[in-house]
Parts: sequence; structure tokens; C-alpha cells
Amino acid sequence: MVVGIVGLGLMGGSLGLALQNTKLVSKIVGFDHNLSHCEEALKLNLVHDIVSFAEIKACDVIFLAIPVGGIIKALQDLKDVRDTTTIIDLGSTKAEIVASVPEAIRSNFIAAHPMTGTEKFGPSAAIQNLYHDKVVVLCDTDNSNDLHKNRAIQMFSHIGMKIVFMDPISHDAHASFISHLPHVISYALANSVMGQEDPKSILALAAGGFRDMSRVAKSSPQMWSDIFRQNKANLLSSIEVFKEELEKSKKMIEEEDWNGLEAWMSKATTLHKIL
Repeated sequence: MVVGIVGLGLMGGSLGLALQNTKLVSKIVGFDHNLSHCEEALKLNLVHDIVSFAEIKACDVIFLAIPVGGIIKALQDLKDVRDTTTIIDLGSTKAEIVASVPEAIRSNFIAAHPMTGTEKFGPSAAIQNLYHDKVVVLCDTDNSNDLHKNRAIQMFSHIGMKIVFMDPISHDAHASFISHLPHVISYALANSVMGQEDPKSILALAAGGFRDMSRVAKSSPQMWSDIFRQNKANLLSSIEVFKEELEKSKKMIEEEDWNGLEAWMSKATTLHKIL
């Protein structure tokens, strides 16, 4: 198959590298509005060639590895693809994207969310094994033609992904806790420190815990503000739940309820046993 990748940053570039190691693909072409991304992607051999968006439409499979708002716009521009062309988005939100798919290509479309990534972005962030042994969530596949559903399953399986099926509403609710809320917390932590009178003195003491928690605050603000906008209601709910837990800890510390605090922390450690 000939695969077209729209968006040549971390997700799109890593996908290009991964697909080159399969026997499913004869050629991988790329498109990106950022011309420097195109040049860099070619230099790094993330794709075999750079083409226009019009030429992308002729591919057997089209991956949309762009911000979630851009995915919705791109879908409107793909209404005239062949019935045999599979369109797969890699967005971190699903409900609004699925609702926006033009009826003409609904059977072509696969809503996917690979649960992977790093805080880095751009073509130089692409890594060979980003997708290997990670989960990909496929949503609303009952409305997808079997050709496209099976093709998506085959491609994600060949790059080493574990497949989970879920409806878009449930996906967005769960993603708000495990993906979107951690980013809000990380940005908030970074701003809390930078808002102090002498952040340099604080940062001079920064060790593993702070670096781990603030790491994702290096992620693209443009991309994540778009995600937060599309999943606003779920994200606000998850922030409220998080605030309740912060208030619990604050109250126990204020009241010097150290036994209660220790029990609260012990409960939290069970999460890693589940993971």
C-alpha cells in the first residue's frame, strides 16, 4: 500500500519510521504545512517523498497526525477520496472529531488514539519504537467499512500495538483523567514555581520528582490547548475531582492527621500495582 501521512512531527514522523519496517507498505509520502518540517522529515528518512495535499488523497491509507482542530478541517477537505481509501486520525480526543466526519467518507474513517507520545515535538522528535507495545484505542468502528476497519487493525498490529475498542464518549471521559489532566497539573506545577519571587533558587534544588512531574509541561501549548478545548467538559470534571483530593490532603496536614495522611498516600500507591 501507499501511505500518506499528514503532519510530520513526533506522531507522524515516528509512524513513518515504524511503517517502513513492515511488509504492508510500498511507499510512504508526507505532507506538512511547515516547509522546514518537510525538509527535515526527508533528511531524517521519516518518509520517502513529500507531496501536495491533493496527491495525499490518492494514497491507499491516509493518517492525520495533526492537532485535533486541524483534523476536523482536513476531514472536510477529504470528502472526495475513493471508497477504497482508508482515513485514520491519531487525535487525542474522539467525540468531536467523530461527529465532524462528513457523511460521504464516514465508512472510510477510523477514529484512533495511540496512547503514546513524549513531551518533544517536530520531526527531530520522531523515534523508531514510539508505538511498539503501546495501546491504540479505536472508536466508533461499527460505522466503518470492514475493509478500512481490518486495514487499520492490521497496520497497528504490524507496528506492535495493542488494540482496544471503545465508544468516543467513554474514550474522552477516560482520556481526561489519564492523559489530559496530567498535562494540566504539569503546566500548573511549572507556573507555580515560576510565579515565585526567586524561581532560580527553587529550580537549583530541582530533583527527580520535580523533573518527572514537570516534564510534560514542555509539550506543545498549541496542540494541548486545542485538546483541552475539544474535551472541555470532561477535563473540568477531572480537575474538580483532583481539587477534592488536594483539599483532602490539605485538611489532613492542617489538622496534623498524620495517620489519615499516610493511609491516603498508601491508597494512592496501589495504582502502580494495577499499572
